Amino acid sequence: MGQAQAAAGANGSAKAARNLSAEPAQDTPVIEFVKNPDTAPPFELEDLDGKTVSLEEAKGKIVLLNFWATWCGPCRAEISDLVDLQKRYADQLEIIGLATDEDDADEVRRFVMKEGINYRVAMVSDQVRMEYGGIAALPTSFIIDPQGRAVQKHVGLNDPSIYELEVKALLGQPVDAKVEYFEDNGQVFLKNAARATELPGVDFSKLNAKQRAVALKRMNAESCDCGCTLTLAQCRINDSACHVSMTLAAKVVDQVARGLAAKAGTTSTSRQKQQK
Repeated sequence: MGQAQAAAGANGSAKAARNLSAEPAQDTPVIEFVKNPDTAPPFELEDLDGKTVSLEEAKGKIVLLNFWATWCGPCRAEISDLVDLQKRYADQLEIIGLATDEDDADEVRRFVMKEGINYRVAMVSDQVRMEYGGIAALPTSFIIDPQGRAVQKHVGLNDPSIYELEVKALLGQPVDAKVEYFEDNGQVFLKNAARATELPGVDFSKLNAKQRAVALKRMNAESCDCGCTLTLAQCRINDSACHVSMTLAAKVVDQVARGLAAKAGTTSTSRQKQQK
Protein backbone atom coordinates (compact mmCIF):
# COMPACT_ATOMS: atom_id res chain seq x y z
CA MET A 1 0.00 0.00 0.00
CA GLY A 2 1.30 3.47 -0.87
CA GLN A 3 1.39 6.53 1.31
CA ALA A 4 -1.79 7.00 3.27
CA GLN A 5 -3.95 9.90 2.20
CA ALA A 6 -3.47 12.96 4.41
CA ALA A 7 -7.02 14.03 5.17
CA ALA A 8 -8.27 16.86 7.34
CA GLY A 9 -11.79 15.48 7.17
CA ALA A 10 -11.49 11.92 5.91
CA ASN A 11 -14.50 9.66 5.58
CA GLY A 12 -13.31 6.86 7.82
CA SER A 13 -14.09 8.47 11.15
CA ALA A 14 -17.01 7.31 13.24
CA LYS A 15 -18.63 10.72 13.03
CA ALA A 16 -18.10 11.10 9.32
CA ALA A 17 -19.45 7.61 8.71
CA ARG A 18 -22.72 8.66 10.31
CA ASN A 19 -22.73 12.12 8.75
CA LEU A 20 -22.55 13.83 12.13
CA SER A 21 -20.11 16.40 10.77
CA ALA A 22 -22.97 17.79 8.69
CA GLU A 23 -25.09 18.57 11.74
CA PRO A 24 -25.40 22.19 12.85
CA ALA A 25 -23.24 23.37 15.72
CA GLN A 26 -24.74 22.85 19.15
CA ASP A 27 -24.27 24.84 22.34
CA THR A 28 -23.43 21.65 24.22
CA PRO A 29 -20.77 19.52 22.52
CA VAL A 30 -21.43 15.83 21.99
CA ILE A 31 -18.84 13.13 22.57
CA GLU A 32 -19.45 9.55 21.53
CA PHE A 33 -18.16 6.18 22.64
CA VAL A 34 -18.72 2.66 21.34
CA LYS A 35 -21.43 0.92 23.34
CA ASN A 36 -19.75 -2.50 23.42
CA PRO A 37 -16.11 -1.75 22.54
CA ASP A 38 -13.69 -4.35 21.22
CA THR A 39 -10.30 -4.88 22.79
CA ALA A 40 -7.68 -2.90 20.89
CA PRO A 41 -5.25 -5.17 19.02
CA PRO A 42 -2.12 -5.61 21.16
CA PHE A 43 1.28 -4.72 19.79
CA GLU A 44 4.89 -4.50 20.89
CA LEU A 45 7.18 -2.11 19.03
CA GLU A 46 10.43 -0.29 19.68
CA ASP A 47 10.18 3.46 20.17
CA LEU A 48 12.74 5.83 18.68
CA ASP A 49 14.98 5.29 21.73
CA GLY A 50 14.98 1.53 21.26
CA LYS A 51 12.69 0.89 24.24
CA THR A 52 9.65 -1.36 24.07
CA VAL A 53 6.29 0.38 23.70
CA SER A 54 3.05 -1.59 24.01
CA LEU A 55 -0.58 -1.27 25.00
CA GLU A 56 0.05 -3.71 27.84
CA GLU A 57 2.51 -1.25 29.37
CA ALA A 58 -0.13 1.47 29.26
CA LYS A 59 -2.90 -0.65 30.85
CA GLY A 60 -4.76 1.41 33.44
CA LYS A 61 -4.24 4.63 31.49
CA ILE A 62 -6.21 6.12 28.65
CA VAL A 63 -4.30 5.70 25.39
CA LEU A 64 -4.49 8.03 22.42
CA LEU A 65 -2.99 5.96 19.60
CA ASN A 66 -2.06 8.39 16.85
CA PHE A 67 -1.12 7.15 13.34
CA TRP A 68 0.72 10.05 11.71
CA ALA A 69 3.57 11.06 9.39
CA THR A 70 6.12 13.87 9.23
CA TRP A 71 4.99 14.74 5.67
CA CYS A 72 1.29 14.96 6.62
CA GLY A 73 0.10 18.56 7.06
CA PRO A 74 -2.92 17.79 9.29
CA CYS A 75 -0.68 15.54 11.40
CA ARG A 76 1.81 18.34 11.97
CA ALA A 77 -0.99 20.78 12.77
CA GLU A 78 -2.26 18.73 15.73
CA ILE A 79 1.14 18.00 17.31
CA SER A 80 1.20 21.07 19.58
CA ASP A 81 -2.25 20.18 20.95
CA LEU A 82 -1.19 16.59 21.59
CA VAL A 83 1.96 17.81 23.35
CA ASP A 84 -0.15 20.05 25.58
CA LEU A 85 -2.64 17.28 26.28
CA GLN A 86 0.12 14.84 27.25
CA LYS A 87 1.68 17.45 29.52
CA ARG A 88 -1.55 18.19 31.41
CA TYR A 89 -2.69 14.56 31.78
CA ALA A 90 0.72 12.94 32.13
CA ASP A 91 -0.33 10.55 34.93
CA GLN A 92 -3.56 9.41 33.31
CA LEU A 93 -2.97 9.56 29.57
CA GLU A 94 -0.45 7.82 27.32
CA ILE A 95 -0.19 9.24 23.81
CA ILE A 96 1.60 6.89 21.42
CA GLY A 97 2.54 8.18 17.99
CA LEU A 98 2.96 5.53 15.31
CA ALA A 99 4.90 6.94 12.35
CA THR A 100 3.21 5.66 9.20
CA ASP A 101 4.53 5.47 5.62
CA GLU A 102 7.95 6.56 6.81
CA ASP A 103 11.18 4.92 5.60
CA ASP A 104 13.82 6.74 7.65
CA ALA A 105 13.66 6.43 11.44
CA ASP A 106 16.47 8.97 11.81
CA GLU A 107 14.46 11.55 9.90
CA VAL A 108 11.46 10.90 12.14
CA ARG A 109 13.71 11.19 15.21
CA ARG A 110 15.03 14.57 14.06
CA PHE A 111 11.48 15.78 13.45
CA VAL A 112 10.36 14.63 16.91
CA MET A 113 13.22 16.52 18.57
CA LYS A 114 12.63 19.65 16.51
CA GLU A 115 8.91 19.71 17.35
CA GLY A 116 9.47 18.97 21.04
CA ILE A 117 7.18 15.94 21.02
CA ASN A 118 6.86 14.72 24.60
CA TYR A 119 5.06 11.44 23.95
CA ARG A 120 6.48 8.17 22.71
CA VAL A 121 6.89 7.59 18.99
CA ALA A 122 7.55 4.32 17.18
CA MET A 123 7.72 3.25 13.55
CA VAL A 124 4.55 1.30 12.78
CA SER A 125 4.83 -2.22 11.38
CA ASP A 126 2.69 -3.48 8.50
CA GLN A 127 1.11 -6.02 10.83
CA VAL A 128 -0.01 -3.42 13.37
CA ARG A 129 -1.27 -1.17 10.61
CA MET A 130 -3.42 -3.93 9.14
CA GLU A 131 -4.76 -4.99 12.54
CA TYR A 132 -6.03 -1.43 12.96
CA GLY A 133 -7.87 -1.50 9.65
CA GLY A 134 -5.14 -0.57 7.20
CA ILE A 135 -5.11 3.18 8.05
CA ALA A 136 -6.31 4.68 4.76
CA ALA A 137 -5.86 8.31 5.83
CA LEU A 138 -3.69 10.33 8.19
CA PRO A 139 -3.94 11.31 10.91
CA THR A 140 -6.02 8.50 12.37
CA SER A 141 -6.35 8.25 16.15
CA PHE A 142 -7.90 5.58 18.35
CA ILE A 143 -9.08 6.36 21.88
CA ILE A 144 -8.47 3.36 24.13
CA ASP A 145 -9.94 3.19 27.63
CA PRO A 146 -8.03 2.04 30.75
CA GLN A 147 -9.32 -1.50 30.18
CA GLY A 148 -7.64 -1.61 26.77
CA ARG A 149 -10.81 -1.25 24.68
CA ALA A 150 -11.06 1.01 21.61
CA VAL A 151 -13.98 3.34 22.32
CA GLN A 152 -13.60 5.85 19.49
CA LYS A 153 -11.74 6.52 16.26
CA HIS A 154 -11.00 9.91 14.71
CA VAL A 155 -9.82 10.36 11.14
CA GLY A 156 -8.42 13.72 10.09
CA LEU A 157 -7.49 16.81 12.06
CA ASN A 158 -9.58 16.70 15.22
CA ASP A 159 -10.76 19.48 17.51
CA PRO A 160 -8.36 19.15 20.49
CA SER A 161 -11.14 20.04 22.90
CA ILE A 162 -12.92 16.83 21.88
CA TYR A 163 -9.87 14.78 22.83
CA GLU A 164 -9.81 16.41 26.25
CA LEU A 165 -13.53 15.91 26.80
CA GLU A 166 -13.14 12.23 25.93
CA VAL A 167 -10.22 11.86 28.32
CA LYS A 168 -12.10 13.54 31.17
CA ALA A 169 -15.25 11.49 30.55
CA LEU A 170 -13.27 8.24 30.58
CA LEU A 171 -11.63 9.35 33.84
CA GLY A 172 -15.08 9.85 35.34
CA GLN A 173 -14.60 13.58 35.65
CA PRO A 174 -17.51 15.99 35.05
CA VAL A 175 -17.66 17.25 31.48
CA ASP A 176 -19.64 20.03 29.87
CA ALA A 177 -20.76 17.74 27.07
CA LYS A 178 -23.42 15.22 26.19
CA VAL A 179 -22.13 11.65 26.12
CA GLU A 180 -23.74 9.32 23.60
CA TYR A 181 -23.07 5.71 22.66
CA PHE A 182 -23.17 3.94 19.29
CA GLU A 183 -22.80 0.43 17.93
CA ASP A 184 -19.59 -0.12 16.01
CA ASN A 185 -20.74 -1.15 12.54
CA GLY A 186 -17.32 -0.76 11.02
CA GLN A 187 -16.68 2.87 11.95
CA VAL A 188 -13.98 1.94 14.47
CA PHE A 189 -12.96 -1.57 13.36
CA LEU A 190 -13.72 -2.57 9.77
CA LYS A 191 -14.19 -6.19 10.82
CA ASN A 192 -17.55 -5.09 12.25
CA ALA A 193 -18.84 -3.89 8.88
CA ALA A 194 -21.02 -7.00 8.65
CA ARG A 195 -23.25 -5.48 11.34
CA ALA A 196 -24.04 -2.39 9.24
CA THR A 197 -27.54 -1.88 7.87
CA GLU A 198 -26.53 1.24 5.93
CA LEU A 199 -23.39 2.02 3.95
CA PRO A 200 -22.09 5.47 2.94
CA GLY A 201 -23.25 6.44 -0.54
CA VAL A 202 -25.25 3.25 -1.15
CA ASP A 203 -28.94 3.71 -2.02
CA PHE A 204 -30.98 0.79 -0.71
CA SER A 205 -34.33 2.58 -1.18
CA LYS A 206 -35.52 0.34 -4.03
CA LEU A 207 -34.93 -2.84 -2.03
CA ASN A 208 -37.26 -4.45 0.48
CA ALA A 209 -35.96 -5.80 3.78
CA LYS A 210 -35.15 -9.25 2.38
CA GLN A 211 -33.39 -7.80 -0.67
CA ARG A 212 -31.41 -5.39 1.50
CA ALA A 213 -30.16 -8.32 3.61
CA VAL A 214 -29.09 -10.17 0.45
CA ALA A 215 -27.29 -7.09 -0.92
CA LEU A 216 -25.48 -6.42 2.37
CA LYS A 217 -24.42 -10.07 2.60
CA ARG A 218 -22.93 -9.86 -0.90
CA MET A 219 -21.15 -6.59 -0.14
CA ASN A 220 -19.57 -8.20 2.92
CA ALA A 221 -18.47 -11.23 0.89
CA GLU A 222 -17.28 -9.63 -2.35
CA SER A 223 -13.97 -7.75 -2.63
CA CYS A 224 -13.51 -4.22 -3.90
CA ASP A 225 -11.39 -3.89 -7.07
CA CYS A 226 -9.73 -0.60 -6.10
CA GLY A 227 -6.69 -2.37 -4.64
CA CYS A 228 -7.64 -1.83 -0.99
CA THR A 229 -7.97 -5.60 -0.28
CA LEU A 230 -11.21 -4.85 1.61
CA THR A 231 -14.74 -6.06 1.05
CA LEU A 232 -17.16 -3.71 -0.72
CA ALA A 233 -18.84 -2.90 2.60
CA GLN A 234 -15.53 -2.21 4.33
CA CYS A 235 -14.31 -0.02 1.49
CA ARG A 236 -17.51 2.06 1.52
CA ILE A 237 -17.06 2.64 5.26
CA ASN A 238 -13.31 3.17 5.07
CA ASP A 239 -13.33 5.50 2.06
CA SER A 240 -16.73 6.80 0.98
CA ALA A 241 -15.03 8.75 -1.82
CA CYS A 242 -13.93 5.54 -3.54
CA HIS A 243 -15.67 5.51 -6.92
CA VAL A 244 -14.81 1.86 -7.53
CA SER A 245 -16.65 0.52 -4.47
CA MET A 246 -19.48 2.98 -5.06
CA THR A 247 -19.99 1.67 -8.60
CA LEU A 248 -19.70 -1.98 -7.59
CA ALA A 249 -22.09 -1.53 -4.64
CA ALA A 250 -24.65 0.15 -6.91
CA LYS A 251 -24.30 -2.77 -9.31
CA VAL A 252 -24.98 -5.25 -6.49
CA VAL A 253 -28.10 -3.33 -5.49
CA ASP A 254 -29.32 -3.30 -9.09
CA GLN A 255 -28.62 -7.01 -9.59
CA VAL A 256 -30.39 -7.98 -6.37
CA ALA A 257 -33.40 -5.83 -7.25
CA ARG A 258 -33.67 -7.26 -10.79
CA GLY A 259 -32.79 -10.81 -9.81
CA LEU A 260 -35.45 -11.18 -7.14
CA ALA A 261 -37.99 -9.37 -9.29
CA ALA A 262 -37.31 -11.78 -12.17
CA LYS A 263 -37.67 -14.77 -9.86
CA ALA A 264 -40.96 -13.44 -8.53
CA GLY A 265 -42.18 -12.87 -12.09
CA THR A 266 -41.31 -16.46 -13.07
CA THR A 267 -43.20 -17.82 -10.10
CA SER A 268 -46.20 -15.70 -10.95
CA THR A 269 -46.22 -16.90 -14.57
CA SER A 270 -45.92 -20.52 -13.42
CA ARG A 271 -48.90 -20.11 -11.14
CA GLN A 272 -50.89 -18.54 -13.95
CA LYS A 273 -50.16 -21.55 -16.18
CA GLN A 274 -51.20 -23.92 -13.43
CA GLN A 275 -54.45 -22.01 -12.94
CA LYS A 276 -55.18 -22.40 -16.65
